[in-house]
Amino acid sequence: MAHAPLSAADRKLLETTPPEALFAALKRVLFAKGLVAPEEIPAQIAQTERASPLIGAQIVARAWTDPAYRALLLAEPARAVEAFGVSLTGAPPLGVLENRPGQHHLIVCTLCSCYPRAVLGYPPFWYKSAAYRARAVRDPRGLLAEWGTVLPAGTEITVVDSTADYRWMVLPMRPSGTEGWDEARLSALVRVSDLIGMTVPEAPA
Repeated sequence: MAHAPLSAADRKLLETTPPEALFAALKRVLFAKGLVAPEEIPAQIAQTERASPLIGAQIVARAWTDPAYRALLLAEPARAVEAFGVSLTGAPPLGVLENRPGQHHLIVCTLCSCYPRAVLGYPPFWYKSAAYRARAVRDPRGLLAEWGTVLPAGTEITVVDSTADYRWMVLPMRPSGTEGWDEARLSALVRVSDLIGMTVPEAPA
């Protein structure tokens, strides 16, 4: 539905009103229309503030050690992440891409910086850059090599576009030599770049 453009007076009001006052006015409208419950906003703010790549790393470590959880994560990511206190209610759907021998995924947002912040925190600066977005699509293998990610010959690289309608994270392969490690030790190996597909986790030498 088309909306009438803002008048000059309305634009001036928006530009001169303090952000706190605008936020308070927006909340009053949302509450009055029954679109949001008063308790939902503080809960959402708290979840946003605690969002971190550490959550994604813990999710990966759980999937590496628990086959049932891994299956749930791949089939129903929203349900799986709830185990770590993360709710995706109101957020775009989350997809999880599993790397396997011969198959590697790289995530990019070709238009801006769409990103699953609830499980990975804020996107790294390079993910938002025009250079990364262009290179990831045009020359993903060369881009990965510049980061030191040299994949075995014959590995297929699939570049997946994260959008406003659907967000993605990578479930990387578990490094060899980590048999018997617990979740805490495994999660310490996982970097945010591993969760995007720019790098792969490695066990210490």
